[in-house]
Amino acid sequence: MTHHVVPPDEGASPEVLALAKVVARLRSEIADLEGIAAATAVLERAKGVLMAQTGISADAAYEKLLERATRRDRTLMEECWLALGQIRSERPPAPLTDPSPSSAPAQDRARQQPDVGSAGPCDGPPDDDGLRPLLARIAECLAEAGDEGDVAELLRAVLAEAVGVDAVMIYTVTAAGSLELTGHAGIDEELADQWSHVPPLSGVAALEAIAARHAVWLEDPVADARRYLLIGNPPERWPSRAWIPVPSDGLARAAVGFLRTRPGAFDPATRTLLRQAVRLCGVLLRAFGKAADAEDGAATAPDTVEQAQRILDVMSGPAVLLTPLRSTAGEIEDYRIDAAAPDSVDVAGRRGKELIGRKVLETYPTVAGTALWEGYRDTLATGALYEGEPFRYQEVGAGFPQESVYSVRAARLGGRLVVSWIRHDTSERELRRLADMQRLGNLGWAGWQLTTDRVAWSDQVYAIFDREAALGPIGLEELPRHVLPEDQARLAAAVRRLLRLGTAVDQPFRITTADGVRHLRIVVEAQTDANGTPVEVHGFFQDVTALRDAELALRESERAVLLQRGMLQAERALAARLQATLLPIPEQSLDLAGLCVGVACIPADSGVNVGGDWYSAIELPDRSALFVVGDVAGHGLAAVGTMAQLRFTAKGMTITGSALIDVLRRLNNLLLHTDAEPSATATMFIGRYQPEERRLTWARAGHLPPLLIRDGRGRFLPQPDGCLLGAARDSVYGQAVIDLLPGDRLLLYTDGLVEEPGEDIDLGLDRLAQDAVRLLRDGLDEDLARTLAGRRLANRDDICVLDIHVPDEA
Repeated sequence: MTHHVVPPDEGASPEVLALAKVVARLRSEIADLEGIAAATAVLERAKGVLMAQTGISADAAYEKLLERATRRDRTLMEECWLALGQIRSERPPAPLTDPSPSSAPAQDRARQQPDVGSAGPCDGPPDDDGLRPLLARIAECLAEAGDEGDVAELLRAVLAEAVGVDAVMIYTVTAAGSLELTGHAGIDEELADQWSHVPPLSGVAALEAIAARHAVWLEDPVADARRYLLIGNPPERWPSRAWIPVPSDGLARAAVGFLRTRPGAFDPATRTLLRQAVRLCGVLLRAFGKAADAEDGAATAPDTVEQAQRILDVMSGPAVLLTPLRSTAGEIEDYRIDAAAPDSVDVAGRRGKELIGRKVLETYPTVAGTALWEGYRDTLATGALYEGEPFRYQEVGAGFPQESVYSVRAARLGGRLVVSWIRHDTSERELRRLADMQRLGNLGWAGWQLTTDRVAWSDQVYAIFDREAALGPIGLEELPRHVLPEDQARLAAAVRRLLRLGTAVDQPFRITTADGVRHLRIVVEAQTDANGTPVEVHGFFQDVTALRDAELALRESERAVLLQRGMLQAERALAARLQATLLPIPEQSLDLAGLCVGVACIPADSGVNVGGDWYSAIELPDRSALFVVGDVAGHGLAAVGTMAQLRFTAKGMTITGSALIDVLRRLNNLLLHTDAEPSATATMFIGRYQPEERRLTWARAGHLPPLLIRDGRGRFLPQPDGCLLGAARDSVYGQAVIDLLPGDRLLLYTDGLVEEPGEDIDLGLDRLAQDAVRLLRDGLDEDLARTLAGRRLANRDDICVLDIHVPDEA
């Protein structure tokens, strides 16, 4: 029966969805019951085997199986499967004596058990009555499995028609961490050979399932191909796969892969069925793995391999641990690398542990049949140390053959070989590397034999001089005649000192080529005889034209920078004088309208430009006090000029009786109608204090909020509306009123006091409030403004602070 569950996006009602969930839960319970039924079938069949072999009752057979499992430290199911496995051999002959009456009923019952060794449920396809009997059929047929290949064939035969399993692959982890294909069904031999050995790489689903000890379901070929190495040629042959680890009390060492040509996901019942099937086969697969390890003792000593790897990890130089791989006749066919030192490398560039699990004929394919190969075999047979003569080995890399010379040493370690070697590169390779170095460094070597007049140049020197090789090299004494006239005298003098005194030469000079003037450098030294007379000169020429051009460009840039720096410094000096002329004293204390006002203005520590921070603190004709703090965006003369405009205009308008919000509105229009493009912008606080009521009326244009400190606690005043000056036409500004109390302190400041690059402004404001309260608590009330400004080390912007203090009443 096929069940269809309507997905939510197809308009299913809540009742249908609830029913679908119930159906899914029941399917899961049925799958679990099938597993229990399969286990029960295995138990009953094992009991029948014991009853037939020993003539005991069913209860006695169960107790015997349970006792064996406890004594051998196995589960009851594992003991049942082992009991079933014993019936593959011939049945023991019947006893010669007549059975006793007491045993007759047991024998009668034994004769009623089915003959599991005869043709039966394992010979044909599974029944067509659903998934329920499949696990029982697998359990019954396991007794006939002789190796992993039989298990794979059994799983494929039973599960093919029911759940669409077309191929089965069984992988086992080796001591080196790689995967070996130990059983398969449904795939051709060519593919099996191609994937018979999988190194311990990332992106191998079987290895991930074993390591994580949970099933890996591959149901989307496109997405799976981006994450995993998919088996197959082409991989799309099996659009859905499952890799399930074989359960084990310790580390999992095997996984079973189920491959389907049917696309789509595995439904919950199929997933449960595949897990139960692998669990049923687990005891036999673990037993086969132990038997295979026993036959190849060298491959089953992970402790030895791990110890060898730990030793090789701290060794310098290349070394590997080799395990011989023998044919059925016992002949050595190849060697497997089970451990490798970090400096070990093969012709493909694989290094260190990347070699583990690979075979020698994969890494160095042409050593078979050589003296080295025979030396390995003799060392394994006799235990004698092998130290071969240096031999040449030709490898192919980067598309061309490379020949190297090796000295190899091999020693026997148990049934393995520890092999180390030294690689002697040939002169051909060294010359190739030297040529690459000369080309990349745009230099070439040269040598002059003074006694024989022989001269040798490398190919790169001809390229540097733009000289045909057919013309031959230039003699050392002739060299000055080939340079520019301006450089001939200096180069000739250097050559004479070299030839007479043996003094080394490092001399720049210029030559003319078809591409123009080239700047060259010669660096040479002399070798002398016993009398100190130079007999040979060798060294190199280098084309430094690009370097010389870069030096000239750097000098021009340096001159331009110095000129620009001088102009900026002059502008800074002018702006600083203008700022000093326009602003009041940078640090002072004032008494205005019954208030004590502390002032501190500190310029920025870095940069060559002066900022546009300013303040005003004056007494108006009606005995009230005006307080203004502003900050013009930018630096330099332009910022100082804008600051002067705003400062004097604000003072003039306030003195003549303009309201605070009207002052801000007109200053905003003033900046918008200046000739500068784009117009300047600025923030500003303006406040008017009436001493009779101790009332402060204030407005702001994008400026930071004032800090009020009252009764030992600091808080920022709520801000009235008002965007910064010069930002938008027809801006509307609001104002606020606060009545100050005796002992209150009000801090007005510019952003240089609180801002840090990359920091949220709220953190700076919180820090200011905490510092101000702490300083007042410590008794630094008279110098609060100067102290706060001075604590800003390495300030990157101008700082302006006003500390307005309402004295305590007498």
